[in-house]
Amino acid sequence: MGHRTTDKQRLGAYGETLAARYLVERGMDLLDHNWSCPEGEIDLVLREGRTLVFCEVKTRRSARYGSPFEAVTALKIARMRRLGAAWLTATGTRAPEFRLDMVGIIAPAHGAPQIEHVRGVG
Repeated sequence: MGHRTTDKQRLGAYGETLAARYLVERGMDLLDHNWSCPEGEIDLVLREGRTLVFCEVKTRRSARYGSPFEAVTALKIARMRRLGAAWLTATGTRAPEFRLDMVGIIAPAHGAPQIEHVRGVG
């Protein structure tokens, strides 16, 4: 692993922490963070009222290469659904409903990060 990977991982972890704090401040309960299984990882699992929320967090230094939301494809959404189902099974959690959310963060080296939360991406 080179230096770039470490920076990218650090930025990702920073973004996930920011996103979790942002969502909890808005009334969600954080249930799980960085849950992984052989198929992949769920960044954040939260509960909002009766709804379970599986949240993908994308953090970038700038919007130069496009919005963080452009990384969300139909394939990615299908994978999030499968991971959500795996989380429900693994934890024995029952939820009357669940949804997939996305938090995009632009975190410049200097200045305040911009956080955008999109509910129900898929």
